Amino acid sequence: MSVSRILLNSCAASALLALALVLPVAAQEDVAPKDDKVIAVVNGHEIRVSEVQMATDDIIGQLPDLPPKVRYPFVVEYLIERHLLAQYAVKEGIADTEEYKRRLALYQAKALRDAYFFQKIRPMVTEDDIRKAYEEEAAKLQQTERARARMILVATEQEANDILARLAKGEKFEDLAKQYSLDGSKDYGGDLGYFTAAEMVPEFSKAVFALKVGETSQPVKTDFGWHIIRLEDLKQGAAQPYDQVKTAIRNVLLRRKVGEVMEKIRAASKVEIIDPDLKKYAEDAANAAKAYQEKQQKALDQVDGGILDSTADPAGDASSGKGDLQVPAQ
Repeated sequence: MSVSRILLNSCAASALLALALVLPVAAQEDVAPKDDKVIAVVNGHEIRVSEVQMATDDIIGQLPDLPPKVRYPFVVEYLIERHLLAQYAVKEGIADTEEYKRRLALYQAKALRDAYFFQKIRPMVTEDDIRKAYEEEAAKLQQTERARARMILVATEQEANDILARLAKGEKFEDLAKQYSLDGSKDYGGDLGYFTAAEMVPEFSKAVFALKVGETSQPVKTDFGWHIIRLEDLKQGAAQPYDQVKTAIRNVLLRRKVGEVMEKIRAASKVEIIDPDLKKYAEDAANAAKAYQEKQQKALDQVDGGILDSTADPAGDASSGKGDLQVPAQ
């Protein structure tokens, strides 16, 4: 997994499904014992800061998009209601039912998994590891030239020449892109955002980096058709400040570490599939899961690679249409 894409912008990356099953949310820092104050009491039960933190980690994916100041009382109210229902469940004998015991076993496994992550795996990624990854990728970025360009993609050379003529008469590039371009970038007025030469197909990159800022190319042929390209900006890569990307880099390193630990644990364990129907489809499911993980890994690399570089589109690919022109991940 590439840490370099973290340096581009601070947008969050989606976790791999397989890793999400074993990687608890780790964005928040641990609460020191002296700071673990009581913030509410429910029929004698003390709710502390640490419990709110654990609950937030547990349900973060279910929370609406709330600012931190609003999210905090939201989670506290969730805990109050949870403890009230739990207390009444005990009063009414629910704790003696088989349903409760099955759920308890499931939640106990989750609690142990989460505790193992926080106590054993997370300490494996140190401040020195994060700093080293940042410095290595930041150095690479400083040596990488990035271009921002717009393009209009059409099917024939004649169409491309006709558009060039209209541009020469003063028509706006953005308007012609929206009207005639066959590529998804038309929705952005042909804007491709920032990219490196290696990210795009060779013929396109060669044409882009031969231009001066503000210049428009002659028709350029690629496998996708004929392109008219305008260079908007050209600059060296620049890393965002360490403090802004530290958490994102740590999470990438943690995902990597979880994968390593799980691989060793599975290799040392015996896992048997008993259900005959499940056995029948186990191999197909394993192949599908592997393909899905590889696809997600490539997507995650692309997103992470955009977090470190301060010249990247702030909203990632959502703000540009480079799409098809990008060289497929190997």
